[in-house]
Amino acid sequence: TMKNPVPQAASLLLEKLLLLVHVRPLPAGSDGEPPPAPGYYDTSCFKRGDLLEVPRTLFVHFGIYLGENRVAHLMPDILPAFTGDRRQIQQVVTNKRLILGVIARTASIRVDTVEDFAYGGSILVNHMDRLFEDQVLGSEEAARRAEKLVGATAYSLLWNNCEHFVTYCRYGAPVSFQTDKFCETVKMIIRDQRSVLASVLVGLASIVCLGLAPSTTLPTIFIPFFLWMAG
Repeated sequence: TMKNPVPQAASLLLEKLLLLVHVRPLPAGSDGEPPPAPGYYDTSCFKRGDLLEVPRTLFVHFGIYLGENRVAHLMPDILPAFTGDRRQIQQVVTNKRLILGVIARTASIRVDTVEDFAYGGSILVNHMDRLFEDQVLGSEEAARRAEKLVGATAYSLLWNNCEHFVTYCRYGAPVSFQTDKFCETVKMIIRDQRSVLASVLVGLASIVCLGLAPSTTLPTIFIPFFLWMAG
């Protein structure tokens, strides 16, 4: 007998949603805990304009190295929607601030130390260059692009996340392979005609994660349908 595909599909969808929204980008219980002390990472091997990549369990976080132990990276954050106080915004983003930022679709492109950016995770350097080959921009151009974009910005799971930011800076075009994986997962579930419940969950998850504002309600409701048609 075949196992019911609905729980498996729903579980896979949930994993991909977590991957994209960057739920728990910091280690468990990290709210209020300090990041690793300065000097934890050897920054001498980083060059200005490098693309830094920090793999986690369910997602990858990205940033552009600016030199002098500084990294520009895009983080969902609810705080810029309420205040322009840079001192408050510059404090390490807690999980609560991040999740509320995802829901409200607000973020900031901020500059942090390597320690605050990576938070103890291992760092890959220019790991994505192999996927873009001739599209790699000059290191100084990548760094300058990142610096120009620092500040509050809109956040979108599908169209403007941290991966879009770094690929625009270093390769000239915003791309997110994590988003592509999510869309493939959605299409896989929708294609399974037996997974009616899973299809409903996809629609509801899209609405919850992408927002219920008038400008986005209909698009999010029809995301599963259009992805199915595109397949």
